[in-house]
Amino acid sequence: MSAGFYRAFEDRYRGTREVIKQRLAAYQPFLAIVAAQAAAAARPATALDLGCGRGEWLELLGEQGVDARGVDLDDGMLAACRERGLAAEHADAVASLRARPDDSLDLVSAFHLVEHIPFDVLQTLIAEARRVLRPGGLLIMETPNPENLSVGATSFYLDPSHERPLPPLLLGFLAEYSGYARQRTVRLQEAPRLHGDADVGLIDVLEGVSPDYAIVAQKAGPAPLLAPFDAAFARPYGFALGDMAQRYEQLQARRHAELHGALARHDAELHGLNQGLAGLNDGLAGLSDGLTGLAGHTAALRARLPGIDAELAQLEQRAGRGEAALDALAARLDQAQARAEAADARADAHARHVAELLASSSWRITAPWRMAGHYAHRLRGALREGRVLSGVKRRLRGPLLALMRAALRRPRVKRAARALLRFSPSLQARLAGLLQQSAAAQTVLPAEPPQPPGDMSPRTLRHYRNLKSSLETRKH
Repeated sequence: MSAGFYRAFEDRYRGTREVIKQRLAAYQPFLAIVAAQAAAAARPATALDLGCGRGEWLELLGEQGVDARGVDLDDGMLAACRERGLAAEHADAVASLRARPDDSLDLVSAFHLVEHIPFDVLQTLIAEARRVLRPGGLLIMETPNPENLSVGATSFYLDPSHERPLPPLLLGFLAEYSGYARQRTVRLQEAPRLHGDADVGLIDVLEGVSPDYAIVAQKAGPAPLLAPFDAAFARPYGFALGDMAQRYEQLQARRHAELHGALARHDAELHGLNQGLAGLNDGLAGLSDGLTGLAGHTAALRARLPGIDAELAQLEQRAGRGEAALDALAARLDQAQARAEAADARADAHARHVAELLASSSWRITAPWRMAGHYAHRLRGALREGRVLSGVKRRLRGPLLALMRAALRRPRVKRAARALLRFSPSLQARLAGLLQQSAAAQTVLPAEPPQPPGDMSPRTLRHYRNLKSSLETRKH
């Protein structure tokens, strides 16, 4: 590999220093405890970074107060470290570890180194790191994550110096096998949106798994040294392929459930539509039956039309005869009314003639003769019937009663009359009876005037009343 190639390659594909330092901040939970424990022991924390590259991790450790040194075999990378005054030297990673005494370091790190070395060298590196670490010290090995299908199938092989991908289970087991007390897989660099409730698509399953991971292994030590790291070792980090696949399947299951629900609603609507269509078909069948019945009824009516027309003709004839009869009756009523009006006119004329006769002077002049004739007629009738004596009595009765009442009002005449009547008791009895009859007759209610006959027409009744009024006027 030509000089300077790998630094140029890193500058293009690894990312800028600022980006790398931001990614390395993920180890802050572990790094803070390392620095705190060293400060508690009144010494600086010490660290060795194997394959330090451009020195981003050395720079971050220095900012945390850690005494850090780096080794690398690429002069271009070492030049970048020296440009920033970082303690870095050209040396082999395993040789540098072997040159260190036992229990001399708090932290050994290897960022994107283990994929560049053969497996047996990796085993030696892990074992030597455990030897030089103090009790409770940490080994950090970061490498591309082959769980990310895009990394494992493509981008891993973009670097020509890579040996082969190392699955997290393999590297973690290697740390346990080498005697470390515990190890934790820290998955890194996944998209921030995946930490929320964002939907996971197929592309997220292929490329969304954490593209890098690290095995953080801790050397055995006293419990007080290990306990502060418990929270950092227990917390979850990033997303494995199974996590993304499960989220994708859950999303698909939810979408399938929604789809099945929509299909069920569609089926229910379709069932309702089918029932509606069945109802419409039944309605159409009923309508067809109704139309058939209506057609039959129409045919029957058409068959009856000739008879109906004949009946209508007969009714028209009868109506014509009825109208003729009504016209004749109206003519007869008009004639009867004309005769009634003529009779009324004649009655009016006779009434006027009678009124004129009664109002004439000849009628007044002949009144004594008519009265004498009337009394003579009555006298002849009385003579024939023998009523003359009774008539004379009736005529004398009034004057006699008047004379008797006058005598009774005069005491002296009354006494003289009583003295004379003692000589004729029968006459006295008859005169007393006459006075009693007269007194009884005076108590009788006067008779009502005669009423006109009830079968008179209004016009005849009017003439009757006019004649009576004229006669009353003549009497007075």
